[in-house]
Amino acid sequence: MEGVLKMALVCGLGCATLTGCDKLASGFQSGPAAPAQAGVHVAELNDATFGAQPAQGVMLVDFWAPWCGPCRTQGPILEKAAAQIGASAKVFKVNVDNAPETAQKYGVGSIPTLIVFKDGKPVKQFVGVTQADELVAAVKAAQ
Repeated sequence: MEGVLKMALVCGLGCATLTGCDKLASGFQSGPAAPAQAGVHVAELNDATFGAQPAQGVMLVDFWAPWCGPCRTQGPILEKAAAQIGASAKVFKVNVDNAPETAQKYGVGSIPTLIVFKDGKPVKQFVGVTQADELVAAVKAAQ
């Protein structure tokens, strides 16, 4: 199953122009992810821990992978959005390589994909690098 998902995932929107990535997930390797802003922590979920999240309230989830250039660009933006969102919603990251079932369940075909959930159901989805103000507005609209 994981191999099928890896074969289906390609680097996110604009990846070829931003990073030169034209390879499938299973063949592309890159450096470490961009560092997070100090003082802000976005928890990482996998297939087991994603299902354990309560289905109440609003949650913003970034589906990503460390080998994806646009995902590394999205990381600091997500941290900025999380700082603006504060305690009003939960913000998580899901590495698609560590959570292929969750990614497949929510139809993640390109990364980064960011999904706003309300009471356990997806209400808004973004594909590609998305700015913090758009993410914060989507979370507020879901509350």
